[in-house]
Amino acid sequence: MELKFLSKALFFILLLSLLSSFSSSSFISDGVFESHPGRNLLRTEKTCPVNFEFMNYTAITSQCKGPKYPARKCCGAFKDFACRFTDYINDLSTDCAFNMFCYINLYGKYPTGLFAHKCKEGKEGLRCATT
Repeated sequence: MELKFLSKALFFILLLSLLSSFSSSSFISDGVFESHPGRNLLRTEKTCPVNFEFMNYTAITSQCKGPKYPARKCCGAFKDFACRFTDYINDLSTDCAFNMFCYINLYGKYPTGLFAHKCKEGKEGLRCATT
């Protein structure tokens, strides 16, 4: 299912409200998925030092396919991709999480909130293997 342009624009605007403050190098914080009441329209974020625009998303798009989007495959592929960037996407003073999800959804044409609804592990977020 492909989102219409207006739906994509609204999704990107609403995604701004999905960020909270939590930082850890061994978890992808649940905060990057959560919605918080109220938003600050004047909120300024630092530019992400990682350029997610030209990343290779085939690790996700080759495993996470609809129409059923199996949680095991989708979440595993998401973690394989995103765990490399936990320090950046958990730093919610930047736009890294927003940018990453925008490009994942753009290239994968995923339904809004797919990873937030499917990928649940614990109160701290998704566990990333530490090396």
